[in-house]
Amino acid sequence: MKQSLGARTIIYPAPVMVVGTYDSRDRPNVMTAAWGGICCSQPPCLCVGVREQRYTYEALTARRAFTISLPDRAHAAAADYFGMVSGRDADKFARTGLTAARSRLVDAPYVAEFPLIVECVLRGTMDLGAHTLFVGEIVDVRVEEALLGADGHPDLEKMEPIAFMPGNDYYGFSGRVAAAFSAGAMYCGENQEG
Repeated sequence: MKQSLGARTIIYPAPVMVVGTYDSRDRPNVMTAAWGGICCSQPPCLCVGVREQRYTYEALTARRAFTISLPDRAHAAAADYFGMVSGRDADKFARTGLTAARSRLVDAPYVAEFPLIVECVLRGTMDLGAHTLFVGEIVDVRVEEALLGADGHPDLEKMEPIAFMPGNDYYGFSGRVAAAFSAGAMYCGENQEG
């Protein structure tokens, strides 16, 4: 029997996303967020939830552009730190020794050492209560060449991304489970449309 947990934020795993913006003085800043993900395929868009009190909120609304840097297992501590302190009070790049790189396509920085970068222009916002949902249209995705698989897509086992899980923990991925849009074919019969 399933037990009710009430209305809670329990859809896991949640991607660990490091949101990159420039502040009003053109200083690079990053903030870790776990509330977000892909929200549209055409045009490709992602969303991220940010509280109005966050320093990043101000930069997102003013600059109308941002990046998402996806950390790997080796950078879990830095990603965690990026969510623990405010860019108002700390230079997060100086503290962690990581590099703020300037996007060539959008007015935002990204973390050069992280394996995958998504560059976005702000398409819209929606106030949901405690968080505002920022929807970014993806204008480019950059990944370290050594982390691409034979099919030209990022190889998650090589990339070693991390996810946020219940109990306030970060986890890695253990490997492939099944082929999407193929494993379920045994249930399709004649009709393969959804």
